[in-house]
Amino acid sequence: MHWSTDAFIYHLYPLGCLGAPGRNDFASPPIERLDALHDWIDPLLELGIDTLFLGPVFESTAHGYDTADYFRVDRRLGTADGLARLSRALHEKGIRLVLDAVLNHVGRDFWAFKDVREKGQASAYRDWFHLDFSRASPCGDPFAYEGWNAHYDLVKLNVSHPEVRRHLFEAVTAWITAFDLDGLRLDAADVLDRSFQRDLARHCRALKPGFWLKGEVIHGDYRHWIAEAELDSVTNYEVYKGLYSSHNDRNYFELAHSLERQFGQRGIYRDLSLYTFADNHDVARIASQLRDPAHLYPLHLLLMTVPGIPSIYYGSEWGIEGKKGASSDAALRPALAPARSREQAPYPALHATLKRLSALRRGYPALRHGGYRALHVAHEQVAFARSGPMGHALVAVNAQSETRRIEVDLPAAMAERWVDVLNRQSFDCPGGRLELPLDACWGRILVPRGDVKHEGIN
Repeated sequence: MHWSTDAFIYHLYPLGCLGAPGRNDFASPPIERLDALHDWIDPLLELGIDTLFLGPVFESTAHGYDTADYFRVDRRLGTADGLARLSRALHEKGIRLVLDAVLNHVGRDFWAFKDVREKGQASAYRDWFHLDFSRASPCGDPFAYEGWNAHYDLVKLNVSHPEVRRHLFEAVTAWITAFDLDGLRLDAADVLDRSFQRDLARHCRALKPGFWLKGEVIHGDYRHWIAEAELDSVTNYEVYKGLYSSHNDRNYFELAHSLERQFGQRGIYRDLSLYTFADNHDVARIASQLRDPAHLYPLHLLLMTVPGIPSIYYGSEWGIEGKKGASSDAALRPALAPARSREQAPYPALHATLKRLSALRRGYPALRHGGYRALHVAHEQVAFARSGPMGHALVAVNAQSETRRIEVDLPAAMAERWVDVLNRQSFDCPGGRLELPLDACWGRILVPRGDVKHEGIN
């Protein structure tokens, strides 16, 4: 079984978190801002995190996704030595390191594209990109080129070209070797050539068995991308959307439909470990997305118990807010330090909740590996079972602002006595029917009495 199926991931965007300048002057000496991330290690361990995913760290023009040099750590963040120190410190504490790999496109300051801008058709690198010398670009170049999603500060690479592939594979080799990486997130994987991804996956796993590859895929058939590109996981944007809109619309039927479609008995992704999240560097913070802040608690209870690999975006464990601006994503990527986040937390109880949920997920394998079976669905209540060879767990959630009682019929093979390990209460299940009172904007996680791993149960 791959290590990622047990992972709890923390996503941190370093250029924003460390307060780096918004643009790179490509002249200043490096500043070791990455050293400040050592202060995050103990807070990550406290939360139960075992994998740190860092957004872009290599030399770029502005936001990190406009790469200028794949072989150099961004001078606004520090040096290769600083990143290597961070990796060693993380691994010494048992935390794996995953980096953002932006291989579909580069920035206009990428050295090979600068050569094309300077020399035109005479450039030795003209075939590294998708160019048309019969017309001008929106940026005023005497040639047109393909940009990612019509963003012309992001120049699409021709990853089918042998020299481009060699350059990128050499960069990835250098990253894995120098920084002892455990995985990569492939940016824009849904538009990145699948044969390139497949070759990259084989290359990475030959260098380091168990290497994890997650693709950013927003729409489409997730299985298609995992199978054809030989990825381990992709971003589950369908469940992401269901998590917030099911609460905002008071309609758990939406989320339940997605979970059944994906992971039910006939689910199309039931054997896959998809990456599950409530927010990230591209979308509004979940505390800003929800209409009712009290829904932060049932939402994160679901995040930590539905099938998938859960992830927390830095600062969201404290309920910080942030929305996209008209011309900037800076509000989604603020400068933060862990001590200050704790002191200024808008929802201080959320951190303790996540810490508790993380411990339960780690302690009960059914919450990580069990299959999914719907047990009850209403507009503001949902219950499901996670079952498999490693045990059983029942999850029930109430999004209403008052206590509600639900009745759940369990399969005959399931236990007759259950313990809510989240709230430390016991429940009998006579005749296979379980009656559960659910507190306002909260829920229960139940396991068979014989599987309980701690004391203090009523």
